Amino acid sequence: QVQLVESGGGLVQAGDSLRLSCAASGRTFSDYAMGWFRQAPGKERELVAAISSGGMTYYADSVEGRFTIPRDNAKNTVYLQMNSLKPEDTAVYYCAAGGTIATMGENDYWGQGTQVTVSS
Repeated sequence: QVQLVESGGGLVQAGDSLRLSCAASGRTFSDYAMGWFRQAPGKERELVAAISSGGMTYYADSVEGRFTIPRDNAKNTVYLQMNSLKPEDTAVYYCAAGGTIATMGENDYWGQGTQVTVSS
């Protein structure tokens, strides 16, 4: 019911900021919890940030205080604002739409992924 298209990845230097966007199609966008996952080579997929339909947010410890996940329901878009980027943030980032924050990653709709590379 929802299709997700990501954009905004790229190559940046440590300390820089980057904003990822995930544009969704579907009339029920506002009902979904939205999240951003990332996966680096040789590592497991991890949930970076998520926001519920009511605006409650979750952040992984590794990004707390540096990343935010605002959503704009009027634009059917969720963002990942990444500040103070570190080389360890390098990964492919995926947005996902699911029922709740607690179940993010389970039977979700997924974007295609966008590469973020942070050089030191």
